[in-house]
Amino acid sequence: MAITKETEIFQIDSNPTSGAISVRVDTIVKEDSVEISRVPHRHSIVPYLSVKNSDGSWTHTDTDISGEDASVQSIANALWTETIKEDWKEMIERESLI
Repeated sequence: MAITKETEIFQIDSNPTSGAISVRVDTIVKEDSVEISRVPHRHSIVPYLSVKNSDGSWTHTDTDISGEDASVQSIANALWTETIKEDWKEMIERESLI
């Protein structure tokens, strides 16, 4: 009786207007190659990590996608044009979402 655990990218959604990417990763447990459990986990990534400083200015740091699956990195690299990235910064600052 062999029990194994693996992860699988189940779904990737992207918003071409904001640049937000939502990733669903499933953790799958198998017993003798038969799936006995599947637990989904979702996370989102955006072009920048933004922080409003105490003086009211903003600091925008490129999101590190090096730990993401290659397919997610590929989508982010294609989606996050300079225009999308600038629009993201402007939206965050305008709406003060942070």
